[in-house]
Amino acid sequence: MKMIMETERLFLRKMNMEDYDALYLVLADQDIMRHYPYTFDERRVRSWIERNIERYRKDGFGLWAVCLKDTGEMIGDCGLTLQDIEGEMLPEIGYHIRRDRQRKGYAKEAAKAVMDWAFMNTDYPALYSYCKYTNEASIRTAESIGMQFDREYPDEANGMTHVSVIYRRT
Repeated sequence: MKMIMETERLFLRKMNMEDYDALYLVLADQDIMRHYPYTFDERRVRSWIERNIERYRKDGFGLWAVCLKDTGEMIGDCGLTLQDIEGEMLPEIGYHIRRDRQRKGYAKEAAKAVMDWAFMNTDYPALYSYCKYTNEASIRTAESIGMQFDREYPDEANGMTHVSVIYRRT
């Protein structure tokens, strides 16, 4: 499986159906996904993988499998997707890390690599991260890679959505 990018401790690669069990441990964890509009079951996890495989084909990017360099173990996902943010399709850096691997800087490390990749490989003038306004850990991760508060807006899924942004340096 070809690496998309690597960092000091991680490598990111395209996910595939063989990642189902590892991804299920992340997306079906109610504590990790408590800020998400719904709980993931088997069907939703499979659909998540299929949707990202389609994104790789259509957009050239998506959420990638985040793997530990030393073991190859998949511990979550991180990548770039186009998301509807207040009615506009914008490039968003998203990340989910398995609970026992949180608070070790992996989300920050992966998100920074994705940001660098996106600014090198796309023409987007800005990158975004969005989440439910109560998701402080996700907001802190966005800020840790240089993103700043952009706006909050009411929406059906989150009640209130928090948006962070970073602009391309010229």
